[in-house]
Amino acid sequence: MSVHSPGATRSLARVIPAAATLEGGGFLVHRPLPTRSVEQVDPFLLLDEMGPLEHAPGEAQGAPDHPHQGFELITYLLAGEMEHLDSHGNHGALRPGDAQYMLGGAGLVHSEMPSEAFLRSGGRRHGFQIWVNLSRTDKALAPRYKDVRAADIPVAHPADGVTARVIAGDVFGLQGPVHTATPWSYVHVTLAPGARVEQAVPAGWTATAYVFDGAGRIGSREVRRGDYAVFAADGATIALENTGEQVLEALLLCARPVNEPMVRYPE
Repeated sequence: MSVHSPGATRSLARVIPAAATLEGGGFLVHRPLPTRSVEQVDPFLLLDEMGPLEHAPGEAQGAPDHPHQGFELITYLLAGEMEHLDSHGNHGALRPGDAQYMLGGAGLVHSEMPSEAFLRSGGRRHGFQIWVNLSRTDKALAPRYKDVRAADIPVAHPADGVTARVIAGDVFGLQGPVHTATPWSYVHVTLAPGARVEQAVPAGWTATAYVFDGAGRIGSREVRRGDYAVFAADGATIALENTGEQVLEALLLCARPVNEPMVRYPE
């Protein structure tokens, strides 16, 4: 059992670097989770950074029909356009700043492809997809889907030089528009040089951060682009500081563990 004092800032347990890989029809992702040595950081099953990548006209690839079952996911796009289709009749489009939520639950088949307009024009694509495990009971839930427009994602300024977009969870006094089955929070933070952000985390929750631009520090450890930081369970808050000369951008991802077994398709 871990013990922490109220108000203490969590220390850093480990840093997992992202590895570049090709996914779906052949599009580039940077993936810190899972790796050969780390299958999950309960309940987080997968974190993919899509790109960033510049596509020539006619070049963009996607992920054709594939199944999802037993977990939920959020897709969040910073640049480019993607379209979602699934076996339950849902259809949605992602544009810069938008998010999509999908509960795989009892199972469905879906595809994620570039929009026809983006395929024709080409351009920059950059975004994220995060998978979170479900409890045994929630794995039987009927699949669910929700589109979230960029304008509907609330923005906080919890400290000088810090902007926080709250996509899911109750953070910085704001409630994210995505309501998940497994309790978790998803916050995109932007830190000006010298800025520091501190976020409260419920006791017993897993706390992580993925840095995707710039350089900073967690405690005494430097973190850079592509680093997935996993915090120890020894405090009530997590903190990230921008120690570089450029803007630092990161995802703060915290969740209640589900302590469920996980089965992957063999590769």
